[in-house]
Amino acid sequence: MKKLVSLIMILALIFAFVGCSKDDAKESQEVVIYQNKVEIHDQLSAFAELYTKETGIKVTVKTSGGDSPYAENLKAEFQSDRQPDIFVIEGMGGYNTWSTKLEPFADQEWMDLTALEFVVDGKTYGFPVAVEAWGMAYNKEILDKAGVDPATLTSQDAYRAAFEKIDSMKEELGLTSVVAMAAGPDMTWVTGLHNFNGYLSAGLPYGDTTVLDKLNNGEADLQRLTEYADWVELLFQYADEAVLLTGNYDAQVGQFGTQKAAFIHQGNWIDPWLADNGVDFEMGFAPHASVYGKHNAIFIGAPSYYVLNNESENLDAAKDFLNFMATNEAGHNYMVNEAKMVPAFTNVTIKPDAPLSANVTEWVAKPNGSYTWLQNDMPDGFGMGTLGPIYESFAKGDIDKAEFINQLKTKIEAIK
Repeated sequence: MKKLVSLIMILALIFAFVGCSKDDAKESQEVVIYQNKVEIHDQLSAFAELYTKETGIKVTVKTSGGDSPYAENLKAEFQSDRQPDIFVIEGMGGYNTWSTKLEPFADQEWMDLTALEFVVDGKTYGFPVAVEAWGMAYNKEILDKAGVDPATLTSQDAYRAAFEKIDSMKEELGLTSVVAMAAGPDMTWVTGLHNFNGYLSAGLPYGDTTVLDKLNNGEADLQRLTEYADWVELLFQYADEAVLLTGNYDAQVGQFGTQKAAFIHQGNWIDPWLADNGVDFEMGFAPHASVYGKHNAIFIGAPSYYVLNNESENLDAAKDFLNFMATNEAGHNYMVNEAKMVPAFTNVTIKPDAPLSANVTEWVAKPNGSYTWLQNDMPDGFGMGTLGPIYESFAKGDIDKAEFINQLKTKIEAIK
């Protein structure tokens, strides 16, 4: 009997030790996410805290973006002892930079719930952060007062006429400028990536990579560049010079949010900023008229992807966190109601109430209402690092339109 009691006590101690060890291991485990969307840092951090309470797994969110160069800072993280478990890439450019560090996903529940995962050679490497879109965001009240119907803004000629009319009414409408546009050194992602994407895909069927393929082979479409330069010139002409040349993200979005500009060159990712600052006027997207012809689509896609660091010691925990985000109602609430995003997953039933994101869902539902996101499939650093400064020079007047076209052409041809 004594032996039996002793055995039971020993087994109890063993199980207690194993249980404590597992709990201790769980509590000491930490998943670190390094991401590039400053506008959702607080919301993602709050969701991470919720997840920690639910599971006991600590999740830490680190953010670099906006005015701070994410790509450079991420490389610094990897060169230190602070390597993240999850980080963000944006298309093939990011994949080509980080391919040796990436762990593919397999057999994850979320993979059956989206068509926007990032895939290379049949392997899934990227969890889509959201569906995002941009067009020319407009303030409907201002356009109504100016007698401009946003549904008519489908060509460069239509925009030119609308801009001229609104500009002539700036004092009456209380405007500083027609367009909130930024082209300074902190905003090269607006010009060298998002705006330049108009050259890559505007007017083309969704998924058409013809212009992109030429660019990646060092070939420029001079006629298309010329048409595109007219659009850039038009935006710069009707922008406030201070915001155009030196404005940061807050300055640009703030000009639109305070109703000092009728339009803004941004996407639905500005919804959280607008909500945080009490902006509630009616707004929507009109197409960018990046090249000649008629446009009835805006740029829609998955702009970025969460990827796994293949050297992480917390791979399973990192996968579990992302799966929770995509499959749990708390994750859906975070994406839609807190981060004000449009989720990329078919199981999400919550509809966004943020104005621009809600308008994106309308464009998604339109036949042929989408142009492709291709700016992230250029060589790494080409858009922001190589092209961005050219836009700044053009905005400053250091180069004219002919030289702007020539420099874009020269940089494209240098890819070869």
